[in-house]
Amino acid sequence: MHELALIKDLLHRIEFIALELHSRKIAGVKVSLGALAQITAERFRERFAHAARRTVAEGARLEIEVMQDVHHPWAQHIILENVEIAD
Repeated sequence: MHELALIKDLLHRIEFIALELHSRKIAGVKVSLGALAQITAERFRERFAHAARRTVAEGARLEIEVMQDVHHPWAQHIILENVEIAD
């Protein structure tokens, strides 16, 4: 359940960005998963697709980078790297 809460928080940030840029559709999202984030890229992709239904991010292309450095300051985090606006 913790991973779903993290993804919902990420979606709130994406929706805020879309609102600030007066966009109703997100074309793509790039995230980095910390080496200790405790979620695989595949699981993240599944959870994101489910949570993004009926949001501005529904159907957005998702690029996921998995960090390898367990000593990185953000090794336990999911980092929103980029949001691509569709319109």
